[in-house]
Amino acid sequence: MKQQIAITLPVRDIERSKAFFAGLGFAFDDRFSSPQGAGMIVSKDITVMLASEAIARTLCAKPPADPRTSRIALLCLFCDSRNEVDAMASKALALGASLPEPVEDHGFMYQHGFEDLDGHMWALTYIESMPQQQAAPAEDATV
Repeated sequence: MKQQIAITLPVRDIERSKAFFAGLGFAFDDRFSSPQGAGMIVSKDITVMLASEAIARTLCAKPPADPRTSRIALLCLFCDSRNEVDAMASKALALGASLPEPVEDHGFMYQHGFEDLDGHMWALTYIESMPQQQAAPAEDATV
């Protein structure tokens, strides 16, 4: 199995969403773009498909939830520094996003986030170093 992921997000206005995410520095793959959708490149292994709400409704038998009133998922982007977290959150706000949660500083982990134009939640996270964890005790193999 390839270790790649594509996430499909329903959006109300493809061009407005493309402009928002382009403003955050994301590029788009023209091979996966049309008036009904756009393939946003997050990394070589991660693509976010922005799909019109009409197209998104055809992708699954379950009715879609409204991300403006329900949390569907929390999409986490890892950043290289605290400054990058703050800069991206500020840029998202300037581009029309909202910042629904305060900054969380856990010492080893720093997190902020935004709600995009369609209500999807994005967490921006910097992990400086993971705290030491104790290994789980080994199970007794004797019977």
